[in-house]
Amino acid sequence: MSLKELSEQVGVANVNLSKIKTGKVSAIRFSTLNEICRVLECQPGDILEYSDE
Repeated sequence: MSLKELSEQVGVANVNLSKIKTGKVSAIRFSTLNEICRVLECQPGDILEYSDE
């Protein structure tokens, strides 16, 4: 699935999903995470990774 398709289905701007993808965000709304997981049929742990920076 392209980032454009995902942004359309999730209802979040493409640029915001791109920032999430590249790790250039410091926070994400639970509602956004929920929609991403709903569309991708996954769990948050499937797409998130903890990094001690």
